[in-house]
Amino acid sequence: MTSHSPSRRTLLGGIAAGAAAAIGPFSGASTAHAATSGSYVIRYDKARQQTILGLGFEIQSDSIGSDNNGLPDTVTAVPYDLTESERTRFYQQMLKGGRSDRGFRYCRLAMGLYYRGLDPTRKLMRGRYPGQTELLADMISQAGIEGTSVEYWSPAPGWKSTDSFLGGRLASFAAADLDALGDAMVADLDHLTANGIPVSMWGLQNEPRHDISRYSHCQYNATEYLAAFKAVAPKIRAKHPDVMITADSIDGWSGAIGQALGKDAQALSHVDAWTYHRIGTDSNEQMTGNFVSGAAGKPVFNNEFEYLDNTTSDWRCINTAQSIMNWMVFQDAPTWFWLHALKPVTNAEAAGYSLGYWRPPSDNDFSRFPDLKPGHWTWNPQNWNAVAGFVKYMPWDSVRYMVDESARLTGQRIMAWKTPSGKPVFAITNRSKTDSFTYTVDTQTAARFEGHRYGPSTNDQALGSKTGPQLSITVPPLSIEFWVRTP
Repeated sequence: MTSHSPSRRTLLGGIAAGAAAAIGPFSGASTAHAATSGSYVIRYDKARQQTILGLGFEIQSDSIGSDNNGLPDTVTAVPYDLTESERTRFYQQMLKGGRSDRGFRYCRLAMGLYYRGLDPTRKLMRGRYPGQTELLADMISQAGIEGTSVEYWSPAPGWKSTDSFLGGRLASFAAADLDALGDAMVADLDHLTANGIPVSMWGLQNEPRHDISRYSHCQYNATEYLAAFKAVAPKIRAKHPDVMITADSIDGWSGAIGQALGKDAQALSHVDAWTYHRIGTDSNEQMTGNFVSGAAGKPVFNNEFEYLDNTTSDWRCINTAQSIMNWMVFQDAPTWFWLHALKPVTNAEAAGYSLGYWRPPSDNDFSRFPDLKPGHWTWNPQNWNAVAGFVKYMPWDSVRYMVDESARLTGQRIMAWKTPSGKPVFAITNRSKTDSFTYTVDTQTAARFEGHRYGPSTNDQALGSKTGPQLSITVPPLSIEFWVRTP
């Protein structure tokens, strides 16, 4: 962990008392009609709700077949494929979000998938191609990322029933073998940290209940996961005490695996946070869904969000922004992860999965992105513009505050926070495709706020300033705005 990292104790101590407290006393049920205006009071005079650590992304640092089918030997990866100048631009413009200091906080590293090289025993993870580890370390350093969220898509094949990254289960659940697996997974973290790749989070398995053979995976039922977790997690805690241990990376505490962990006091003591995959879902789900009642006081968050039908849209742009907000406002989530920073133009799933695209040097099909040169990257605006304002205007360790709402609307959302330096900021959205929406916002301060607009084809449009305490802001359809106190 770097010196920026909050200890897991700090994280657990900063959780809000409950999601119900996140909305003010004037909030009501979602309105049935299409409202065109609403009144809001930002309660900076009330207790803080939670510390928002920062956002995460995943990196495709090795190849995967188009439409997630297969593991090609040919290397198609970032930052490997990018020219030197394009790497720098990627780090500065996307991963830092145009900030001078730090943008994204976490990089999700898919062990056994995008980091799948092996040692001679086939039981330890290493870089698969020359320079992979060094490039990842350099990316993290140059982009100012705190650390990786290390999660296994599959353990090394030497531990598997299939002797392969693809499909199967662990070959053995005998105590001695699980003990050895724990030592190996600790050694994987030791290898990463020793080579300049800091680790902030660790998870045993991505989407463990699934049975997948198209790409790297290992299936666990609840009994198997519990046994493996109880063997491995204490070893991770002992050697890397500041690493946040997450479970179960699809259903959190809600599914059979989470329920098994929750009933076992020893296992539960090693769970620092519950991770969900609510992939591409309507942001309304976080307003009404039950994600915290069984969390045993531990944080919950979504560590993978994308759109699985290989497309995005203008409406989805705003929905993504509202997903970030609603996980935080209604579920007290301390972070939120988009799936991929960049995807290659050669992969069919790229549009729904990526914040941007790159052209591998081997790709000569210029019918896709004809102006994109090999080794260069470009934006996927409908996805990037949904996330960009949070990366730029919500720095690490911002503190969220309650907002009183005249009505709780699903198509128009508001979230307010203060930056670590104490600067008030609030974000507002309008997910309507046709109608503008007017926010009347009481900021409880006579200070001046500057506006910045994002949308499917809009990025950081300057809106001028308004002076409080009462701000009247009309937001066009399909827009996200950030209002930042100045100076």
